[in-house]
Amino acid sequence: MATENKNLSQYDKNTIPNAKDFRFGIVVSEWNDEITEGLFQGAFDALLDCGAIKENIVRWNVPGSFELIYGCKKMQQSYDMLDAVIAIGSVIQGETKHFDFVCDGVTQGIKDLNIQSDIPVIFCVLTDNNIQQSRDRSGGKHGNKGTEAAIAAIKMAQLRKDARF
Repeated sequence: MATENKNLSQYDKNTIPNAKDFRFGIVVSEWNDEITEGLFQGAFDALLDCGAIKENIVRWNVPGSFELIYGCKKMQQSYDMLDAVIAIGSVIQGETKHFDFVCDGVTQGIKDLNIQSDIPVIFCVLTDNNIQQSRDRSGGKHGNKGTEAAIAAIKMAQLRKDARF
């Protein structure tokens, strides 16, 4: 969780499994692309830093955060050799309840995918009150939630591998 006391980009590689044998999918919302591209870059760079091979990372784009659910589901179905999928989005509070409906729907949808499939989906959707909060968490003063999501994806890929035995 991003707070003023925790930088999301800090991790200890010695405590993270090597990602060289894992395959990752990343589904990125095009809405608020200034934010989602920063999150993607944080995730992509962290995966490579932890040993993932560039060719083992698949990226798909979807129009908005609500569409992440369908994109992740289709990615799980299309690439059964994936070890984890990262859902990247950004929803910023506006003047209507639309924010609440989108945030709730995406949260529940990603949760449902984790229950229904054997491929873990990592929730990397910022739900901020304003654009500055999103900037701070997508490469700004609080680091990058995308980096944190990549580390979670590696750990969950390892858990999935270990749980098969």
